[in-house]
Amino acid sequence: MSAADSHRFQGKVVIVTGASKGVGLMAARGFAAEGAHVVLSARSPGPLKAARQSLPRPEDALVVKADMANLKDAERLIKETIKKFGRIDVLVNNAGYNARGDLEEVALKDVLHILDVNLRAPIAMAKLALPHLQKTGGAIVNVASIAGCVPVPEEATYSATKAALRWFSMALHEEVAAEGVRVSVVSPGPIDTDFIMNSIDEVPDLVFSQPMCTPEEVAALIVERSVDGARESKIRASSGFLATFAYIFPGVRRALLPTLRKKGARIKARLKKERGLSA
Repeated sequence: MSAADSHRFQGKVVIVTGASKGVGLMAARGFAAEGAHVVLSARSPGPLKAARQSLPRPEDALVVKADMANLKDAERLIKETIKKFGRIDVLVNNAGYNARGDLEEVALKDVLHILDVNLRAPIAMAKLALPHLQKTGGAIVNVASIAGCVPVPEEATYSATKAALRWFSMALHEEVAAEGVRVSVVSPGPIDTDFIMNSIDEVPDLVFSQPMCTPEEVAALIVERSVDGARESKIRASSGFLATFAYIFPGVRRALLPTLRKKGARIKARLKKERGLSA
């Protein structure tokens, strides 16, 4: 980004869900650094307030406690944004949830919560925000996953929601392009955040066979996609290539699974030792 681009979001309003930590917080900081009024949303008020204070200009930001599984909270998030700022220029659907394990082992309430947060919520938020984005020529960036490009055993429901979110994003990209609204989807591989590291023993070994990216890298991609509207970006590129290859050649993928799991198990063990995580 050049110096001339450093105020690309001056006076614009950006909503980021799941903004209290990780990718969401990094994205909020990225937008704020370029002049945006950022609306930070998450379930926990304490971390949200701390996130707001970490922005370059906390006084220019709005905090809205909201559970994305609750449609009324989604509606309130949009209403409070419009009441405070009068417009919406960018919507980042970043909030996510996962409950790992074989489907038969995962509680039904957790399965349904994955569906609500990862798929129902971003679709509802896009629907609610579109009338405002049409007025500003704005953008939607949905955060999916490489797990939505190629299925991950022990994360069947998560993979399904991220796959559906990718296709929703791509279809909506075509639907609203003529109206001047940009829709993008960012599909990262494993990200070095609490989402994985706080439950590392439950994360399938297969996940760690792919190179990890940082929340800062994913956030920077989100910011760029909100500007250029590119349909989909995968990070890292090598994971994106392998996911596409595995989708086209599922037999080869199945043959490689034992090798990839072994590789992932070695990397997971190393990370646990290096960081003093649970044994």
